[in-house]
Amino acid sequence: MTTEPEVTISDVPGAHRFEAKMDGELVGFVSYVRDDKVVDYQHTVVGPAYEGLGIGGKLARAVLDDALRRGLEVIPSCPFLKAWITRHPDWDEESGGA
Repeated sequence: MTTEPEVTISDVPGAHRFEAKMDGELVGFVSYVRDDKVVDYQHTVVGPAYEGLGIGGKLARAVLDDALRRGLEVIPSCPFLKAWITRHPDWDEESGGA
């Protein structure tokens, strides 16, 4: 049995990105441009040593849930996020359309 790594995800507005950390170490991020109505998720990065651990998916869920809480329209410019939304129609239904 494998356990998922504990990942902490937080919004860092000054850097215009959400960061994923494990044991305090930056392991991935999603950069964005956001205003009062729209958020454009532009790029997702996960460090090569951390690929395959589900960190990208955790970041995707966190950033999209944040947009939903804020009532923002989502523009997924990032190919990874666009694909994640397509593979997870449950998120799209919850959001009323991404």
